[in-house]
Amino acid sequence: MAALLEIEDLHVTFATGDGTVNAVNGVSFALEEGETLAIVGESGSGKSQTAYAAMGLLAANGRARGRVRYGGRDLLGLPQRELNRIRAKEIAMIFQDPMTSLNPYMRVSEQMAEVLTLHKGMSRREAVAESVRMLDLVRIPDAKARVHDYPHQFSGGMRQRIMIAMALLCRPKLLIADEPTTALDVTVQAQIMKLLGDIRAELGTAVILITHDLGVVAGFCDRTLVMYGGQIMEEGPTTLLFERPTHPYTLGLLSAVPRIDREDEMLLTIAGDPPDMSRLPPGCPFFPRCAYAVPGNETRRPPLVTLPDGRRRACNLSVEEILARREAMP
Repeated sequence: MAALLEIEDLHVTFATGDGTVNAVNGVSFALEEGETLAIVGESGSGKSQTAYAAMGLLAANGRARGRVRYGGRDLLGLPQRELNRIRAKEIAMIFQDPMTSLNPYMRVSEQMAEVLTLHKGMSRREAVAESVRMLDLVRIPDAKARVHDYPHQFSGGMRQRIMIAMALLCRPKLLIADEPTTALDVTVQAQIMKLLGDIRAELGTAVILITHDLGVVAGFCDRTLVMYGGQIMEEGPTTLLFERPTHPYTLGLLSAVPRIDREDEMLLTIAGDPPDMSRLPPGCPFFPRCAYAVPGNETRRPPLVTLPDGRRRACNLSVEEILARREAMP
């Protein structure tokens, strides 16, 4: 049985005044129905552009090549009208800033009802009633009355819940959440992630969670895909990746997460800066920052290989070499 979403050898480039920016470089992965996948990495790693390319939402100067198969169809080759229909009914996206996604001049009821009247053929009354039911689902208090409020009358956390409700109006099979908790405090973050988990359980919706916050990934996602320099560094079951990371970049990301059970340890960082995406190094993009780098490997681009435990990994050093060098470090 085919996966719900299959991305093969995806490349995304942007034409700029300073040259071509290579935002995504040969990314491939699959997502099963009802599965949750986290795409993590620092800002500029290519995780959001991977999703935008799949959704056909790249900026005007962006170009995508490769294959993005959904339901047997290659989304990159579809006419705009057909792609719009799929985006409306089958794949939905939640953006990180709800205030830039919600129209501040329209009541929430108008914005939500518009989706249902256009794509579901509902009457205005039916659409508003369904909007109230969806706001109830995402735990908006007194939804029947508040559906007629404007976006600015809600808190940041409530606005994000409204965005989730709007994304789910047509009962999509796939929900892409791009940094859905970035602007929210820790308590609200936890509420939003629990809400997404409840919705996934109730509706069977597959979720791609794009984030740089590893803390929100651990208890939510089945699998995690780690990106750097527009490429996949490591991918596998979330529990396995967190318990036994094998790629130097994954090790660096996890080491940089503050832990309340280690008060005496210094906060660790990954030395150096992310690569210039218009001038990527010829080999592994992480080589200049890698604590385990071996001289002579500068120009060797590591292939993405599948390990015996099922995870995928792109590194010029073996797992055994990484572990040995890690133990030898002071």
